[in-house]
Amino acid sequence: MFWEFISTIFAGLGGAGIALLIRHLTKKKAPVWFIPAFAGLTMLSFQILGEYDWYPHQASLLPKGVVVVKTVQEKTLWRPWSYIYPQTVRFIAADVGHSAINQRHPSWVLVDLYFFERHHSAKRVTQVIDCKNDARSNFFKTAQDSTFAWHKLKSDDPILTTVCAGIDTAH
Repeated sequence: MFWEFISTIFAGLGGAGIALLIRHLTKKKAPVWFIPAFAGLTMLSFQILGEYDWYPHQASLLPKGVVVVKTVQEKTLWRPWSYIYPQTVRFIAADVGHSAINQRHPSWVLVDLYFFERHHSAKRVTQVIDCKNDARSNFFKTAQDSTFAWHKLKSDDPILTTVCAGIDTAH
């Protein structure tokens, strides 16, 4: 976030420099207020670009086998442009490349889900997905936590459909 602040300041300085050049080329016919206004507009544009570029950039950095399964788009009053083009502020990715099928229950898949949110660190949560019964549960590594608290999922849930693609649920 610190580097984003520094980059915004430099974008504003660059915008002010462009406005100074325009004022010079127009032989000072452009008003003086044009310089800070152009600098402010440049800084605002840079921030908007950064907000919209965050999701595609983060998704492009995901390693092979990690698939985006769900995105959350937001419209907010203090970002009026988001009503025209909603901004992706969070997304969930599943590590299907390293998922594992349970030997005793072939319809159960162990998978890591990664939760990404703008200005926050990514969080990893290991889940057990029951492809046969359309449910999910948190995975615990200790024996005393081994009982699963199943949460029902809709049959068209993107996490369920992505993780269970190609899993034989007939068993």
